[in-house]
Amino acid sequence: MTTILWFRHDLRLSDNPALDAALSLGRPVIPVFIFDDSQAGEWSLGSASRWWLHGSLSALAAKIKSRGNQLIFKAGSTETIISELLSGTDATSVYWNRRYEPWAIKQDKVIKTALKAKGLDVRSFNAGLLREPWAISTQKGEPYKVFTPFWKALRALGEQDQSLPAPALIPAPSNFPQSDELGSWGLLPEAPDWAEGLRDTWTPGEQAAYSRLEDFTESAVFDYQTMRNFPGVSGTSRLSPHLHFGEVGPRQIWNAVAISAVVNNGKQISRGVETYLTEIAWREFSYHQLFHFPQLPSLPFRTEFSFFQWENDCKALSAWKRGMTGYPIVDAGMRQLWKTGWMHNRVRMIVASFLIKDLLIDWRIGERWFWDTLVDADLASNSASWQWVAGCGADAAPYFRIFNPTLQGTKFDPDGSYIRKWVPELSRIPDRLIHEPWKAKPIELADASVKLGRDYPLPIVDHLTARNRALEQYRKVKSV
Repeated sequence: MTTILWFRHDLRLSDNPALDAALSLGRPVIPVFIFDDSQAGEWSLGSASRWWLHGSLSALAAKIKSRGNQLIFKAGSTETIISELLSGTDATSVYWNRRYEPWAIKQDKVIKTALKAKGLDVRSFNAGLLREPWAISTQKGEPYKVFTPFWKALRALGEQDQSLPAPALIPAPSNFPQSDELGSWGLLPEAPDWAEGLRDTWTPGEQAAYSRLEDFTESAVFDYQTMRNFPGVSGTSRLSPHLHFGEVGPRQIWNAVAISAVVNNGKQISRGVETYLTEIAWREFSYHQLFHFPQLPSLPFRTEFSFFQWENDCKALSAWKRGMTGYPIVDAGMRQLWKTGWMHNRVRMIVASFLIKDLLIDWRIGERWFWDTLVDADLASNSASWQWVAGCGADAAPYFRIFNPTLQGTKFDPDGSYIRKWVPELSRIPDRLIHEPWKAKPIELADASVKLGRDYPLPIVDHLTARNRALEQYRKVKSV
C-alpha cells in the first residue's frame, strides 16, 4: 500500500504537515503536483507566477530526487488525475495541505467526499497559515473585521509549534506512475522572453527561501521598523514569493524571527521583530478575510462603494502600467514591477493610491495588473491590499488618505537612489528636484540632459486637482 501526497502551494519538504503525516504511515509515498488552473477561473495563474512556479517545481523535484523518490507531474482535472492514480497504483491514502481560495475550498470538499465514500484514508492539513480561519473569532463568534483586535487574539493563542524538519528519505513505490515533462506545460515565456529581469533577481525554491530568511533574521529584521519604508535600501525580507508558493511557511518565519529576538535581546530589536511579526499577521488577516468573505477579490467589502463612479481613462491606465505618469516615485515602482516581478511595499501603496485616487481608475483593474505581473501574486493579500488603499475593504485606510506622490518620494527616497535606479533618464537631476522634475529650470534640465515631454513625461494629472476630484467622488459615496 502507498500514499499519494498531493503538493499544492506547499512546495517544500521542511515543516510540511501532509508529508510528515504520510511518512508516519511507514509506507511508500507517491508525490504528485497537479497543474489544474481551470478551477481558478479568472484568477488562473498570472504570467510572473507561472514563471516562478516552473522554477519552484524544478527545485522541489530535485530535493525529492535527492531523498530517493520522484515528483510526478500531471496536468488536467485534479479529480480525474487522483482517480487515475488510485486506479493505477495500490494507494489507499491521499494526503494534502489545504488552500483557502474559494475554488480550492470547494474542490477540497468534492474530492474529500468522493474519496471517503470509497473507503479511502483522506486527510488535509494546515501548512499555509499560523491559525485556521475558523480558529480565531470575536466573542460573538464572528470573524474579525479590524486588524488590531485580530492581532491581539492571534497573540493570545500563544507561540507557534516548533517547525518540522525535512525528512532524510522519502520511501518510493516499486513502480512510478507516468509523469508529464515539466517543460511541456509552457510556464516559461518563449518569444519574447521577458523574464530576464526575474532571473537576475530571484531564485525560486526552498533552499533559496531559507537562505533569504537566514540573511534577514541575521541583520535586517533588527532595523525593520525604521528601514522597511525606504525602497532604496534592502530593509525588507523579500520572502513574499517564497511564502506564497509555500517554499517556506509562516510558522517557520515566525519561529526564526522569534529566535532572533531571544538571541539578540534588546529594546530596539524587539520593536523591529514585533513590527515584522505584525506584517506576517496582516497576511494572516487577509486570508481569514478571504475565507469568510469569498467575494473579496471582486466586490467591495463595504457595499456603499459599489456606487463609486470610476473614470477608467485607458490612456492614463497605459501610462501607469508603463511607468510614464510623470511622477518619478510612481514610475520607478511600476518599472521595478515590470522588470523584476516585485515592488517595495511602500511603493505599492503609493502607486495604488495614484491609480485609484489621482486617476479614478477602478481598484480591480490595478488588482488584475498586479495579479499578472507580481511573482508574489497572492489572492488574499492582493485583494485585501487594493481594497485597503481604495478605502472599501475591512479595516481600510480612511477615504481621505490620498498619498501625495511627491511628498512620499521626498520622505522615503530622500536622495532619489530608488528613482535613479529605475528611472535612469532622471539620474542626473539634482536631489532637490528628483521628485518634481517639472519644477527644474531649463538650464538645470539641460545640464541633466533631460527634455520633459521627450525624455521623460510631464505629469499626466495635477495632484492637487486630482485629489479634490477624488474627494468629491468619495463624499458622494459616503452620503449614499
